[in-house]
Amino acid sequence: MAAGGGGVADPLSPAGVPCAFSPQSQAYFALASTDGHLRVWETANNRLHQEYVPSAHLSGTCTCLAWAPARLQAKEGPQRKKRKSEAIGTSNQADLLALGTAVGSILLYSTVKGELHSKLISGGHDNRVNCIQWHQDNGCLYSCSDDKHIVEWNTQTCKVKCKWKGDNSSVSSLCISPDGKMLLSAGRTIKLWVLETKEVYRHFTGHATPVSSLTFTTIRPPNESQPFDGITGLYFLSGAVHDRLLNVWQVRSENKEKNAVMSFTVTDEPVYIDLTLSENKEEPVKLAVVCRDGRVHLFEHILNGYCKKPLTSNCTIQIATPGKGKKSTPKPIPILAAGFCSDKMSLLLVYGNWFQPTIERVALNSKEPHMCLIRDISNCWAPKVETAITKVRTPLMNSEAKVLVPGIPGHHAAIKPAPPQTKEVESKRKLGEKEVSIEERLGALDIATKKEKDDLPQTNSFPVLLTQGLESNDFEILNKVLQTRNLNLIKRTVLRMPLHAVIPLLQELTKRLQGHPNSAILMVQWLKCVLTVHASYLSTLPDLVPQLGTLYQLMESRVKTFQKLSHLHGKLILLITQVTASEKTKETTCPAQKAKLVYEEGSSEEESDDEIADKDSDDNWDEDEDEQASEKDEDVDEEEEGDDEEKDEENGEDRDVASEKELNGDSDLDPENESEEE
Repeated sequence: MAAGGGGVADPLSPAGVPCAFSPQSQAYFALASTDGHLRVWETANNRLHQEYVPSAHLSGTCTCLAWAPARLQAKEGPQRKKRKSEAIGTSNQADLLALGTAVGSILLYSTVKGELHSKLISGGHDNRVNCIQWHQDNGCLYSCSDDKHIVEWNTQTCKVKCKWKGDNSSVSSLCISPDGKMLLSAGRTIKLWVLETKEVYRHFTGHATPVSSLTFTTIRPPNESQPFDGITGLYFLSGAVHDRLLNVWQVRSENKEKNAVMSFTVTDEPVYIDLTLSENKEEPVKLAVVCRDGRVHLFEHILNGYCKKPLTSNCTIQIATPGKGKKSTPKPIPILAAGFCSDKMSLLLVYGNWFQPTIERVALNSKEPHMCLIRDISNCWAPKVETAITKVRTPLMNSEAKVLVPGIPGHHAAIKPAPPQTKEVESKRKLGEKEVSIEERLGALDIATKKEKDDLPQTNSFPVLLTQGLESNDFEILNKVLQTRNLNLIKRTVLRMPLHAVIPLLQELTKRLQGHPNSAILMVQWLKCVLTVHASYLSTLPDLVPQLGTLYQLMESRVKTFQKLSHLHGKLILLITQVTASEKTKETTCPAQKAKLVYEEGSSEEESDDEIADKDSDDNWDEDEDEQASEKDEDVDEEEEGDDEEKDEENGEDRDVASEKELNGDSDLDPENESEEE
């Protein structure tokens, strides 16, 4: 029994690749590799029997597989004439191989026809299929998924018979009871269902991590004196992800005991488990466990009651390469799967790599606690596929046939005259010193040896050039294509490029985004087109996040500083607008206008004594006083006719001014001038 799929992105996904031996004397070994290919190998001669590539092998990789049981064909004897539709559905059901995919669909592959038999999609799962189990009697198929549901399929009509919720989290493993009436399901807890009513019969504690394998170990209960209802007293085995203990559980009549009865300890996480069923209480159960470290642990124990301590393995098998020479050290060869043969005394080992595994039958020796097999697999890397040997043949050309040169129809290259062969070339040929150079031969064939660097590729060849540059990692071709600035050309190129080149293009754009900022502007346009045009394809990839992890980190680091830069940009705009506004106000001048009235107030306070002494002399002061006296006399003559009240007011004002000057000590007159005025 396979432990599960080969997803690497999820840390809680089972290790290893989906693989299983055929039920009919283990004649075939099916293995679904990580590249989406299904390969069926013949165990007798280690030859590749069939290879099948599903149409959606990139987006919907195989996560689990299961062979149809051998009992189906034996029970379908020629009892009555069947209809044509029934014969198509059930005639060769024993050779069917069910494949669960990462997108929720289930494929039925026929190993006899070598093609896809049918596809189970409608009404089923909408997430990754984790486990598939065939019913040994009625040909139904049971599947569980990350969508928390268990689905019962009718393989003849390819429709859902029943669908129910199996757990609050994803359901990772299934197993049908020996009588076909019960179903074990496991996420982290283990449940036993009644298939007829779809009700839970028993609950078990389970594991701390998702259960990767479930299988019954006994057919009959240990106490055969009591009546047997088909399930009570049976033992079953469970293994989990990142758990080095395999637990054994017993179905009790009462629902109190929920813990494991005993456990087997191994060195690493179990990848593949196979066992021989115990048909009576005296027959021991033989268990072969393949671990993630590439070793096989063999157990042999009679299941009878409770056991406290974990049981260790009776024998451990390991395979290594021979150390050639003194300096070289042997290297371990990982074991992919192991299955007991029909005699229960020998073991089929599958080791090496998933592309070209080696299948070998090993006799078991219970006396040795550790077996290390030395095998040289250096010459076994090439796949042994029988293919016809092809020879290269030169076509016979008719003289009247017209050869079309690749290019645009209606456009012909300039015909160059054949270069005249010089006498030196002829003499070299005669003497046999050197042959004609390749350049001369190409010139004779009218093929240009060098292309001009300025010639740009045509727009219709951009998708072809892009895929060629990504496959060959040609820097010059990628520069020619990726440095275009035409947005319409970028969109057309992304639309026409094949899907398998999308992820390499995103990785190339990520490398260039980390370079110069000027090139990043162009790469962002390409990145935008790729993400918008191929969003539906990218969403189907299960391992998209680890593949584009560097791109996510790069975008986050760039966007982190954007908010701070926008704040700084806003502040700078405010400062610049304020500075420009203030400069404009300074530059604007007031319009020139002539004043209608100018008033000047002269006071003695504005001039100091020193300035008066320097500017004016005593004589000037006398002249000024005489002028002032004459002006006063004229004013008195003109104002004699005025009222007495006005004179009193004028005298009062003069007295106030004089008194203020005396108080301030600001009298501008010298004592000599004062005496002369008096």
